[in-house]
Amino acid sequence: MTSVSPGHRRKFSGKDPPSSRRPEKHWSGGRGLALTLKAPLENSERGLRASKVLVNVSIEKCVGAVQVVMSPEGTVADLIKAALAIYEKEKRRPFLENNDPKCYDLHYSSFALESLKVDEKIMKLGSRNFFLCSKPPTSSCPEKENMAIDSAFPWMVFVPLLL
Repeated sequence: MTSVSPGHRRKFSGKDPPSSRRPEKHWSGGRGLALTLKAPLENSERGLRASKVLVNVSIEKCVGAVQVVMSPEGTVADLIKAALAIYEKEKRRPFLENNDPKCYDLHYSSFALESLKVDEKIMKLGSRNFFLCSKPPTSSCPEKENMAIDSAFPWMVFVPLLL
């Protein structure tokens, strides 16, 4: 018989050689022998953190959620900007009348009355599903204010012609 040369074998210089992760044998009550693989605890010991987070944002009056991949250090303001950009990039319908992130609030759901603070970190919120809705008309969103006046009094368009 030929012997295997020492250079043929795989050299391993890590902590646990692959042979240490052998399957454990458990008796399954007469149904045969069940094998389970023992998982190493390396990931939990190191305390690895996610480098990216997948977040679903539902937008008011729109069908389906926008999926946004962000870093966990991102803020609510960053999430609003990214969700609006992805919605516009995907050319979803209905088209949004205003793409200014300052004119939108982020909520936990469509039933939540309190909006999230724009400087909060995404990882500290405790959820990955959010609802984006437009703010009530204020001075920060002049386009929405003009739109409300125009829809209430459509004949006001002709006032400059009278002067």
